Amino acid sequence: MTPISPESTIPDFEALLVQRLRDRDESAMTLFYDKYSAALYGVILRIVKTEEVAEDVLQEGLVKIWHSFASYDPTKGRLFTWVLNVCRNLAIDKIRSRQYRVSSRTQPLEGSAALRQAAVPTFRPEHIGLQEMTAKLNPEQKQIIDLLYFGGFTQSEVAEELNLPLGTVKTRARAAIKVLSKLIR
Repeated sequence: MTPISPESTIPDFEALLVQRLRDRDESAMTLFYDKYSAALYGVILRIVKTEEVAEDVLQEGLVKIWHSFASYDPTKGRLFTWVLNVCRNLAIDKIRSRQYRVSSRTQPLEGSAALRQAAVPTFRPEHIGLQEMTAKLNPEQKQIIDLLYFGGFTQSEVAEELNLPLGTVKTRARAAIKVLSKLIR
């Protein structure tokens, strides 16, 4: 096992690191982490925009790099370029995933910062009391209205999220809107 340190010249350090990683040397993975993790984390964070998600993607990326290191070909590019592409692709996959999109939209209104923010100039007085009015709906209708109008879901996404037939979601939404329209009058 050849000792290497990050102070070595880049080509020497990288070549020795690649060899040790190919040999499945776990201590080389520690050196790899020390050298590249901050840069990889920064790129991932710019894509996913949340520290917690960025940490998860970085960990997933490191595991993927470790398990698929045999596919790295130094003749096609530098090590950093390859690992950057692995992590960037994982981050892009994460933000495209349904789970990520749903979790980024489903924040309850109760206790949210939106309730404490000053009104925007486009505020329309007819919206006053809307949340209180939705509280008067039955729980099934309120859940659907919250997801549709406050959560940004489509009717199909609500059906999938609540594991209901699309027709049931449409019927409950229509009934809730009728109740709300009577409350507004």
